[in-house]
Amino acid sequence: MSAPRALRALADRMGILASYVDMNGIEHATSDDTRAALLHAMRLEAGTDAAARLELERLDAAQRTRLLEPVRVLPAGAPAPTALRARGAGEWFAELRFEDGAARTLHGVLAPGSGAVPLPDALPVGYHDLHVSVRDEAGAREATQRLIVAPERCAEVPRPARHVGVLANLYTVRSAANWGCGDLGDLRALADWARRAGASFVGINPLHATRNRGLDVSPYHPTSRLFRNPIYVDVTAVPEFADSPDAAALVAAPGFAAAREALRAAPLVDYEGVMRLKRAVLEALHRTFGARHRGRGTPRALAYDEYRRRLGEPLERFAVFCALSDRMTEPGGTGPLADWHDWPPPLRDPASPAVADFARAHADVVDFHRWLQFVLDEQLADAGCGLPLGVYCDLAVGSAPGGCDTWTWPALFARDAAIGAPPDDFAADGQNWGLPPIAPHALRDDRYRYWIRLLRAGFARGGMLRLDHVMGLFRLYWVPAGHSPRDGAYVRYPADDLLAILALESRRHDAPVVGENLGTVPPEVGPAMERWGLLGSAVTYFAYDDEGEFRAARAYPAQALVTAGTHDHVPLAGFWSGRDIEIHRAIGLIQDDRATERARALRARARDALVRRVAGGAAIADAAGFVRAVHAFLGRTPSALVGVALDDLALETDPVNIPGTANDRYPNWQRKMHRTLDQLAGAESAASLAAAVNASPDGA
Repeated sequence: MSAPRALRALADRMGILASYVDMNGIEHATSDDTRAALLHAMRLEAGTDAAARLELERLDAAQRTRLLEPVRVLPAGAPAPTALRARGAGEWFAELRFEDGAARTLHGVLAPGSGAVPLPDALPVGYHDLHVSVRDEAGAREATQRLIVAPERCAEVPRPARHVGVLANLYTVRSAANWGCGDLGDLRALADWARRAGASFVGINPLHATRNRGLDVSPYHPTSRLFRNPIYVDVTAVPEFADSPDAAALVAAPGFAAAREALRAAPLVDYEGVMRLKRAVLEALHRTFGARHRGRGTPRALAYDEYRRRLGEPLERFAVFCALSDRMTEPGGTGPLADWHDWPPPLRDPASPAVADFARAHADVVDFHRWLQFVLDEQLADAGCGLPLGVYCDLAVGSAPGGCDTWTWPALFARDAAIGAPPDDFAADGQNWGLPPIAPHALRDDRYRYWIRLLRAGFARGGMLRLDHVMGLFRLYWVPAGHSPRDGAYVRYPADDLLAILALESRRHDAPVVGENLGTVPPEVGPAMERWGLLGSAVTYFAYDDEGEFRAARAYPAQALVTAGTHDHVPLAGFWSGRDIEIHRAIGLIQDDRATERARALRARARDALVRRVAGGAAIADAAGFVRAVHAFLGRTPSALVGVALDDLALETDPVNIPGTANDRYPNWQRKMHRTLDQLAGAESAASLAAAVNASPDGA
């Protein structure tokens, strides 16, 4: 077998696709250099013919000696027998342990070279374990297989068939109560206003934990997707606030009110400043919790203990990681070692004695970070009360390379590669998102435990879940380290298994799922989403028909969340005025005045076309009228969910994020709204929301 043949066979086995077709129908082949680089990222070496052949032989040998596959995902109904890899004649013994604690013992005889464990005709939906012992010519062996039995579809959007909600970037929200960054108290107030205005849900950006330092603030570049960002704690709503003299003294101290007011008044979110102010008070509240509740058997102590039990080891490791991260980045400490790969070697392994010693020596700091997650969980549970569909949460597509998730589960994540997107009309050079991909084979070998944890974290306290870049369940675009995004390739993922587990968790949480399916979408994604009951994403900015005109309302899909734009687009008022063109010229994305004029001319034509579509020939005088007309149009679509952006209700003009720009060029994820929530609840915003709420899906 020649080197290219061995390399390509190994790449195919590991899910690296030989080519992809872009959004313009052009096929792009994967180079052998890219194959070798991505196999290296998966911890396989294939730089030579001998190396590639050895890796294939090693994989074959491991497969032959494996008694059972580590996991099997089955549809509810009639599962097939579980296959055994036997070595000659013998017998097997099995115990099927059901999720509810019940068990069933089984026994059978092995034919030479094969065998099977017959399963009950109808396993209950859920997670079960099949433990098998075999005695054959190779001796005694045993293994356990996780059996995951899934329902047919995700939870459905409840009737009536259409619901309108408000979509907010929570960190941008201004109020007279927050401390310079929108928080869960603001979410509670927004949900109450939206409910009174007739909305069914409020959607928010990911609340995932980030470092809240420097440029490391993106909700889509989190240190952990399993846990939440303490910047969103509503400090004054923490129960201990009323009982803490230390917290009261801090808040009453000279300069505190001025510092808080300066953070509120700033045009950008000062993540580090807000966390510095909040942390001092939250530490005082944690001391009060310890003195009044921890270990005392109070209802609050018991609730905290139950939260710790339910979250288990991942919570413990997250809290330890946060404490370690504090130590590694604190002034006067060991230096700004934000990435755990730069920590002293004994601290890079969460299971090491050095980490255990650190956790014991800093038990109170570790408990502080655990308690913060408990408080966030409490406050999020309360935020969406009264809304028919509650809070719509968002699950980012990846985790930061130097964060807690990669520290806790390093074997799951590929090294020396990042996920991104190939070149397209949106980004001519492609995109590198700087997020390490999960290796599909490692995810399966781990019995999908990380995926299950992600889903449970995403569904917890939310009425719906949005999956950012849902195509990642089918394939992800991997960019080798040191290469251009143009040199990347797609890697295949076990979509049927991942979607089945998604359906199981969706049903258990009674929460529908929206998949963000924008961009270069492979042909199998749409039918699979429909089959599993996921709603898609429909964005008016992208909704053109074959003649280049904006699509009619009746042409929008029924099983979708329809919105005017996304967090990566300019708000409607900025689209109307061309504000994004001004920004792109100012930061160098548009190079000269001639290109600026071309962009303005194209925008004028696009704006006129959208006005024709949404206003039906009526004149629109200003941005407010344009926003109202677009919202009425969205309400006329047959789509099950209509999302109205809070930025649009507020007539904001500047985007919160410009893809492909670093924060030294544009303040991504930092821009605040110009008005407070109380000011937004006025007549104009209410009228614009009402235009969507009261419109009838009449197929106009």
